[in-house]
Amino acid sequence: MIEFVLLAVGAVAGAFLRYIMVASPQNIAGLPVNVLAINVVGSFILGLFSVLAVALNLNSNYTLLIATGFCGAFTTMSSFALETSNLMDSNRFILVALNILANVGLSLGGVLGGKFVGEALTTRVL
Repeated sequence: MIEFVLLAVGAVAGAFLRYIMVASPQNIAGLPVNVLAINVVGSFILGLFSVLAVALNLNSNYTLLIATGFCGAFTTMSSFALETSNLMDSNRFILVALNILANVGLSLGGVLGGKFVGEALTTRVL
């Protein structure tokens, strides 16, 4: 039962934060950046957590709370896909390519950056 509660709490927090972050859609030169920011930040958090969870030998319940619940509900592949599809529908193919490259590339960079920060923290602090 505690696993379900932790998963639900993480998911509600992630979904709420995502809702807040997309409430006022922002574009830079036509490129939607709200979902991009969410995916990059969420990827960073997941990368950081993946290192800290191992270094601190965290109980798997924390993975349910942070990785599966929070990051799973916060990041949003479906919104990214919809935004990309909308750009395709309006024949903005350069923005389609930029949106795909930015979301995938920067999200991967976020995970790697989070892992780098986690490694730095664990070697200096723990």
